[in-house]
Amino acid sequence: MKRISKEVKIGIAGVIALCVLVYGINYLKGIHLFKPTSYFYVQFQNINGLTKSSPVFADGFRVGIVRELYYNYDHSGHVLAEIDVEPDLRIPKGSSAELSTDMLGGIKMNLLLANNPRERHEVGDTIPGRLNNGMLDQVAAFMPQVEQMLPKLDSILSSLNTLLADPAIPATLRNVQDLSANLATTSRNLNTLMANDIPQLTGKLNHIGDNFVSISDNLKEVDYAAAMQRVDSTLANVKQLTDRLTSKDNTVGLLLNDPALYNNLNATTANAASLLEDLRLHPKRYVHFSLFGRKDK
Repeated sequence: MKRISKEVKIGIAGVIALCVLVYGINYLKGIHLFKPTSYFYVQFQNINGLTKSSPVFADGFRVGIVRELYYNYDHSGHVLAEIDVEPDLRIPKGSSAELSTDMLGGIKMNLLLANNPRERHEVGDTIPGRLNNGMLDQVAAFMPQVEQMLPKLDSILSSLNTLLADPAIPATLRNVQDLSANLATTSRNLNTLMANDIPQLTGKLNHIGDNFVSISDNLKEVDYAAAMQRVDSTLANVKQLTDRLTSKDNTVGLLLNDPALYNNLNATTANAASLLEDLRLHPKRYVHFSLFGRKDK
């Protein structure tokens, strides 16, 4: 048996190492040399920095990679991306692809699969693609509005600076500080009042309430019918007395209602007053007193 020379062994080992290196490099890129794949083409006007071996996703799941990029020098603005996807992936007709930028600035391709269960793209077909910058497009659309707002913002800032430079602002702030201190003092006083006086007042109100309840209970026990009967009887007696006073068939009624009696009483009173006055002025006419007897006039 012929022995293999040392040089042949080294050559075979070098070829094997080179194959392993090539396989490893492609594996790190996501290219599986011995795994069957299906390839398609996606046409873009701008790939926005898409590179080879970039991932391809469908519904958020990685289904392949970008195999190669071709620039159409005859028609500027047309870039063709060759993608390798898993052979079991079905791409319905009407589907498209878009390029999106993630938070770290990486570019990835998303396959937007259409809902078409009857027709599908065959291997090697070209799929339309578009660029989706996401937030960047929104920011770019918003920039003209921001530019229009800048003069207004400058005016607002100038007005704000003028307002802040007004010396009344610090005085107002000091007043607000004093007001806050007064409110704090008032709050403490109110807390003291709530802690001390309010319970006493509540106790007094409760006592008054108990008294009202007691009075109410006493009022419930009053015989209002009997009381009203007594009031009616008293009113009837008062009416009877009033009727007698206004009538002339009794002494009191005559005294109150007969003018002749009143005139006689006035005349008698006047005569009595005149008699008393004469008695005061001429007492000797009515009283005679002597130790030696009376002398005839």
